[in-house]
Amino acid sequence: MADALDETDHRILDALAEDGRMSMRTLAENLHISRANAYARVERLRSTGVIRGFRAEVDPVLSGLGTSAYLTLNVRQADWRTIRESLRRLPGVAHVALVGGEFDVILLVRARDNADLRRIVLDEIQGMAGVISTRTLLVFEEIEPANTSRPSGEVRA
Repeated sequence: MADALDETDHRILDALAEDGRMSMRTLAENLHISRANAYARVERLRSTGVIRGFRAEVDPVLSGLGTSAYLTLNVRQADWRTIRESLRRLPGVAHVALVGGEFDVILLVRARDNADLRRIVLDEIQGMAGVISTRTLLVFEEIEPANTSRPSGEVRA
């Protein structure tokens, strides 16, 4: 589906990534397209899975999760599906990715404080069957990218 997106679709995605609460009327006006066209395109982008949903972007620190860390895991490959589901359900795990390289999985974990992070890492994650080892990388500061809706270097026609 991604190959079939035209410039207007990309402009819609950019606008909604900036403000997911934007009304269809405002979207249509900003992009100089009809409201019916905006509705139809957004619905097509939703139904084909390009737009996966609309969510509130919550500040982790202001919501009480002041400690963040990236964790790398080495796992037994045969246990990956079970580990993946356990990580998906574990409160505090904000992102999970299976990767290639010197480790198998990378996670973004958000916790109330260092004691909560310790509990998540040592008790929950290291206690999962199939987790061989972990490495914890504390996050000191997070910087939001200027534009997250398009890959870096992509040029518009």
